[in-house]
Amino acid sequence: MPGIVGIITLGPSGKAKQDLSRMIAAVQHESFYSSGTLVDEQLGVYAGWTAIRGSFSDEMPLRDPSKATDILFSGEDYGDRFAESVQRRARHQGEPSSSYLLEMFRDDEQFFENLNGMFHGLILDRRSETATLFNDRYGMHRLYVHESDGVFYFANEAKAILAARPDLRRPDLRGIGEFIACSCVLENRTIFKGIQVLPAASKWMFRRGSCAEKTTYFNPSQWEEQTPLDAEAYYEELRGALTSRLSRYFAGDQRLGIAMTGGLDTRVILANHPMPAGSLPSYTFGGPIRESYDVRVGRKIAELLQQPYQVLETGSEFLDQFGAYAERSIYLTEGTVDVYRASDLYLSTKVRAIAPAKIVGTYGSEIVRQAVMFKPMPPLPGLFTNDMMSHVQDASVTYGELRKQHPVTFAAFRQSPWYHHGILALEQTQLTVRSPFMDNAFVRAVYRAPRGSASDYDVRLRLIRDGDVRLSRIASDRGVIERENLLAKGRRAFREFTFKAEYAYDYGMPQWVTRVDHTFSKLHLERLFLGRHKLLHYRLWYRDRLAQYVREMLLDSRTLGRPYLQKNVVVSIVDGHLSGTRNYTSIIHKLLTLELMHRQFFD
Repeated sequence: MPGIVGIITLGPSGKAKQDLSRMIAAVQHESFYSSGTLVDEQLGVYAGWTAIRGSFSDEMPLRDPSKATDILFSGEDYGDRFAESVQRRARHQGEPSSSYLLEMFRDDEQFFENLNGMFHGLILDRRSETATLFNDRYGMHRLYVHESDGVFYFANEAKAILAARPDLRRPDLRGIGEFIACSCVLENRTIFKGIQVLPAASKWMFRRGSCAEKTTYFNPSQWEEQTPLDAEAYYEELRGALTSRLSRYFAGDQRLGIAMTGGLDTRVILANHPMPAGSLPSYTFGGPIRESYDVRVGRKIAELLQQPYQVLETGSEFLDQFGAYAERSIYLTEGTVDVYRASDLYLSTKVRAIAPAKIVGTYGSEIVRQAVMFKPMPPLPGLFTNDMMSHVQDASVTYGELRKQHPVTFAAFRQSPWYHHGILALEQTQLTVRSPFMDNAFVRAVYRAPRGSASDYDVRLRLIRDGDVRLSRIASDRGVIERENLLAKGRRAFREFTFKAEYAYDYGMPQWVTRVDHTFSKLHLERLFLGRHKLLHYRLWYRDRLAQYVREMLLDSRTLGRPYLQKNVVVSIVDGHLSGTRNYTSIIHKLLTLELMHRQFFD
């Protein structure tokens, strides 16, 4: 994803500049990225950046007229000063959209606290002879860091640090164990030994080449300590936080589109921020088997709102190029997503042709309902060595401790930046991604929900109805609707059944059912279950269309020689799944991901 990279040192400038060039080259992934450097040898700062052209961060560096301050900023800000700048720009065209940050830094003593979005950045203040590295309060716009021998490295992607320090290409087994268990690495660790993630809300100050102060400008406890409201007062505060800020997420110079899903989160946005007919391109992701409920609902909403709409499918074209997309997805995200997310990269390239900026409902149910999206999953017994299993088991203990935190804190400050990072980073390689549900005011308001309300009435239904009553009359992809009659209850029950049946037929199919399904394979029973809710069907794809790829990757001598894998178990997994008599879909995801990690980063 676009971002900043750099080195802070008072060592030889020639070497630092060479290393900086390598770091920038490592993250210059696309021809539509802009890039540049910012060097101040007196402060010991050698920094660079990449940005999507036309985005909020495309005008770097920001430099005040006196040349006393330089700012490198990556990501976007939706704070009050941004809103003011949008109004100014409406009157005076041509001003860079991010230039107000200089004035804000000079005048606002709470500069960092008043930023609002997903971002990271670097500020050079020559008056105080300091450089300050910072990021957003959730840690969503990730920075990797490494420090040794008096040299400090930072980068939006770990591979940039590896470009300057190839000796760090060593796996961290604790991080890999957490990835095996949770599909993400916990507590600001990484899969690389010696490389960490900058903690959320960091404000690290460097003075003449060395770190003078490591502080944070925000702690979730500040929101946890708020007094809960009654149901009506909570709703009014939540809706006020949403409606007062939504327009900021639709501002900017980039053409904006919306991912139109069948769920409630996107609809909350659309209901509370009406757009002129024909002004908001919309799209839904579809699969190759049938038209999903997502597509049906998305099309109905787009027609009601008179917005252009299209379906983007993952079919033969994607499967024909799966190997290339899989390899690139793991490379771009450095193993922070499982390989099946290759479809996200494929679809994001299609979305970019429609609109380079994307507004999403992601994180809505997670924040409002505290929906838990990941948990430790024990691997197949015997697949990993005892040494690796000790790390996998440790991950479960760590996760258990994390779940004791406030549920909103876990959702916003743990799950979102750790589990969702790779998914977001993959999209951000192609697109500017915006989610109003991570707005500071909105998240702060959620902390004031009445006790136990997350499991009661879904407040999103009322947000939709009060925003646009027409949208409240359309059932979600799961059949959820606010005012439910007998027919609606039957529809919801049927869609819930089909949702669970599709999961069971694909990822969750027990081994004995797999054998039965194999016996009756000529009947193509999958046509009864698959495609109503999901667009990816890897159980079948790995067995049939992608069988050669799976065999070549997992039965290769390099894979079978990994020291933490039991060779005979890997062989039985591949043989069983490809024969159709076993279902090892999730395990194959993990094995392919681990192998691609090794080949691209450690071998």
